[in-house]
Amino acid sequence: MAPQTKAFETIEHEADFCVVGGGIAGLTAAIAGARHGATVVLMHDRPVLGGNASSECRVHICGADREGGLKHVRETGIIEEIRLENACRNPSKSLAVWDAILYEKALAEKNLTPLLNCSCLDAAMEGSRIASVTGWQLTTQTYHTVRAKLFADCSGDAILAPLTGAEFRVGREGREEFGESYAPEQGDRKTMGMTCWFMARECETPQPFEPPAWARTFDRCKELPGGGDYCRARALRMGYWWIELGGEDDSIHDTERLRDELLPIAYGVWDHLKNRCPHNREAAANWALEWVNFLPGKRESRRYIGDYTLTQNDLRDGGEFDDVVAYGGWTMDDHHPAGFRAVGLGKKPTIFHPCPSPYGIPYRCLYSRNVGNLFVGGRCISATHMALSSTRVQATCSLMAQATGTAAAIAVREGVAPRGVGGYIGELQQMLLRDDCYLPGVPLAVSELTRGARLTASQGDGEPVRDGVNRQVGDDPNCWAHAPGDWIAYEFDAPRPVATVTLTLDSDLASDPQMHFTGGRKRPPLLPPKPLPRAFRLEALADGKWTPLFETEANTQRFVRVPVGRTLQGVRYALLATHGADETRLYGFWLD
Repeated sequence: MAPQTKAFETIEHEADFCVVGGGIAGLTAAIAGARHGATVVLMHDRPVLGGNASSECRVHICGADREGGLKHVRETGIIEEIRLENACRNPSKSLAVWDAILYEKALAEKNLTPLLNCSCLDAAMEGSRIASVTGWQLTTQTYHTVRAKLFADCSGDAILAPLTGAEFRVGREGREEFGESYAPEQGDRKTMGMTCWFMARECETPQPFEPPAWARTFDRCKELPGGGDYCRARALRMGYWWIELGGEDDSIHDTERLRDELLPIAYGVWDHLKNRCPHNREAAANWALEWVNFLPGKRESRRYIGDYTLTQNDLRDGGEFDDVVAYGGWTMDDHHPAGFRAVGLGKKPTIFHPCPSPYGIPYRCLYSRNVGNLFVGGRCISATHMALSSTRVQATCSLMAQATGTAAAIAVREGVAPRGVGGYIGELQQMLLRDDCYLPGVPLAVSELTRGARLTASQGDGEPVRDGVNRQVGDDPNCWAHAPGDWIAYEFDAPRPVATVTLTLDSDLASDPQMHFTGGRKRPPLLPPKPLPRAFRLEALADGKWTPLFETEANTQRFVRVPVGRTLQGVRYALLATHGADETRLYGFWLD
């Protein structure tokens, strides 16, 4: 409940589902829940959505493809939808446009009410369930109380844990607790730290830099991580993740003090590059400091305890769970708790422990085990420190959150708690697959209407478009390769009602999605993937004739669902043009 005061108004909201935290995870969870029919309130404490990925923090979105280093494992679903929209609308990689795209995604959902600049500060309980949460909206000096059937904590710092009594962990587990070989021998409360990084831009003429008086001075490269090797290995346009502290402190309550320690380091590193570094000084002459992060980007704080705790060994073994609802694949990227201070200890700032990609993540990690109506999403899921070192990256967080939001919609519909959705796990998996999420080892159950139709194509074998695997897996392309002018069609023995047509197109999952918002005069523009179909047509067969059903000349998405609502004898897809490639792939084409 709101604090007892008459000075400020309290606005009441009622919803099926309340999501706290509007980073990439929270935004994804809110959109997924809203699209599946739940009324959703999204409470976020910043003016822009996106969290670490927003213009306030500018952390690039990483995931199972390891920044394009691994092919055909990039995350799809809502995160790919957002990436593709950005690629098509934001060629200059403007952070203002990026913020607007995330904002529009929330506004576009009629079932979703965003509350921005609203910081969650209280929760009211009814037994072991949350009745409401209350936030303070700084801009309006108003309290907002949200009563809902279900809640999700996607705040990163797990703000609802101390407010509700939900069980949580902080720090590193000892090696013996879960049998994790990379864990320390003894458990502790140390975490990975937070970073204040910077961005720079290249100019036509030399750009002098005079550091502020409070900046630290680094005269020698050996005062920086790796004796300066990490410094020389990175482009000038993008700051350094190793300007990091907090793992030896309280990564929540010490944030303001740590920022005040990180900023002098950040400005001091830039001073080193510009004025002192024998390796970079000449190359840095025309570069100007454009931005420094005053809101540290966090990696780790509280983690909820769910019905299952994901471990290093689960990742190592590929995460083969019956209730798999998401996947990861970033390495176990375990940052040293000392962060920047590790230089003086002679330690590496991070160790990239081996990890397969992809590995499955189970549904049982996505809700609290002792607060009955609390889902979780993002980096505060139920995982050990070692598992978190991989699952914490934003594209993985988005997949887990899409599962959370979709599960919430099932829970609302069926009147069950998050744990109860485990009884509908097959349906949850199919809903995610039908929303273009990939689940390792789980194929889409293609409709009888699609399976029973006669399939023909202008050339090649079209059968992979209905095999239920809508991307390349390993060496199997699982697709129909085709070029402009080609077509593929389903025909029925007798007229059949067709509700929708769904296409899974080629957004080039073998490439780097180029989600780095970096400076520089010569950086290439961000463009739609060349294999992505730009223009295509759907045709309907009725009364023995093919007639237009749907046509576009400006497609920007991999996943396209077209409502039909007619009785037809067949449906045909014809490619007219791509965004530049001579050939493309159709991964999925099914009818409902």
